[in-house]
Amino acid sequence: MKLIYVGDPMCSWCYGFGAPLDAALAEHPELPVALLLGGLRPYTAGPMPAARKAEIGGHWARVRERSGAAFAPFATHPVLSREDFIYDTEPACRAVVTARSIDQARVLPLFHAIQAAFYREGRDVTRSPVLVDIAAENGLDRAAFAAAIDSGAMRAATRRDFETASSWGIQGYPALLLERDGRLSSVTHGFVPCAALRIRLAQALTSGGA
Repeated sequence: MKLIYVGDPMCSWCYGFGAPLDAALAEHPELPVALLLGGLRPYTAGPMPAARKAEIGGHWARVRERSGAAFAPFATHPVLSREDFIYDTEPACRAVVTARSIDQARVLPLFHAIQAAFYREGRDVTRSPVLVDIAAENGLDRAAFAAAIDSGAMRAATRRDFETASSWGIQGYPALLLERDGRLSSVTHGFVPCAALRIRLAQALTSGGA
């Protein structure tokens, strides 16, 4: 039996879900967790229009209000304020997949670190050199990570994650699933606070479904 967390490090609701998820995992240390990258906006090719940025700013405000997560000021965010910024979430997802290939124990911590780097610190986590720095800051071997992140193998593995999430019918994040005896049941689909997640996980563990 294990939990499967489906998310994207550049998904703001996933960022807000970090504290509830960590609290749930702390209460259930017997449950291993696997991270599947869903791909929020992978392979985006062009800069984000101003109207879309304003829409995202509204999302961030709602996430901050509901979760209490800390955000850099949206209007002066060092990345989103750039006119040339391309909101491609594939590189950040690929960084997490790369960590998974090197050290499974550092996958979720790196996922959280990339979130903090983007949302709180305003770092451009669409760039491989930035992701290599974050990985090294969080205990991953810099040389091994740098050699792997842009490889064809990691690009293919990341795409497989996206395809798996899509084949499961998951179209929004975060999503938390319980796998038991090869069967998947939903714990939550979308952000929920700590208390609600605790109840839903207890129900899933008791009944096998949420």
